[in-house]
Amino acid sequence: MVITLRAARVNSGMTLMRASSSLGINKDTLSRYERDSADIPRSLLVNIQRLYGVNGDNIFFGCESEFFRTRKMYELIEGG
Repeated sequence: MVITLRAARVNSGMTLMRASSSLGINKDTLSRYERDSADIPRSLLVNIQRLYGVNGDNIFFGCESEFFRTRKMYELIEGG
């Protein structure tokens, strides 16, 4: 199952402050990547995977709103 970067953080039980501190970045930077992870640096991605305990193949990379828009479209297709 593919989830957003924000969902991966929440599922790992971490707050935005704690995760950003552990990653050595500003909370606003992490929040920005959670909204749009299309340009996340590879080194940060590797650290996030380790910290959250999630495989990168299970994280959606791109604009978070696009993830939800696409998911809603699939739900409509499957439901109707």
